Amino acid sequence: MPLTILVADDDFATRLSITDYLEITGYSVIPAENGKEALGLVEEFQPHLIVTDITMPEMDGYEFVRRVRTRPAFRLLPVIFLTERTSTQERIRGYQMGCDNYLAKPFELQELGAVIRSLLDRYALIAQAPSHSPKPEPTTPTEARSRANSQPEADFFTQKSETDDRPSPSQNSPSLTQREREVLDLLTEGLSNIQIGDRLHLSPRTVEKHVSSLFRKTESNNRAELVRFAMEHHLVR
Repeated sequence: MPLTILVADDDFATRLSITDYLEITGYSVIPAENGKEALGLVEEFQPHLIVTDITMPEMDGYEFVRRVRTRPAFRLLPVIFLTERTSTQERIRGYQMGCDNYLAKPFELQELGAVIRSLLDRYALIAQAPSHSPKPEPTTPTEARSRANSQPEADFFTQKSETDDRPSPSQNSPSLTQREREVLDLLTEGLSNIQIGDRLHLSPRTVEKHVSSLFRKTESNNRAELVRFAMEHHLVR
């Protein structure tokens, strides 16, 4: 399934050229004419990244991104601003609103493509960041030989056991419903809300509610913190 990018720009030619380029590159693109339309499309399609102009009718890019960032499920969603506003103050305001990168118009499509790929790769690494808790060292020569002869541990995000060998949750773990555990398992694999919904036969809005509940129960601010919390407290396989 191709990654989805939402492109918001009131200039038809710019919007069309970006859409054509990204679709040729292999992405699925959702176009929008202004921030108000784009905000509704974010809820509907759960994109993996947003490319947006700043100066748009009905709702500008600043307000659009500000509203996106108020939703827990979209706090890590990568955002690229495209704009003719190139002053230092404008760039600072853009970063304060939550954008990840700033490209001044006119720009090269190849540069935009490189920035998009970089942000998506970085987001994937954050979403799948494993816990770095130190492993206990062997205490006896026998244990050391046994560990040396054993097979290396499989990567957490690719290993799937036929049975649920999830360790017992720690005493400080929050109480999760069965559906929240299922969502959490898929979230730690780096799946988007849409992909999780497809796996569990849930609407994206329902998945978002479960993810928001997980944020609240674990006191996490984003997916990276949630994944780290889940691994440290043995909430996932």
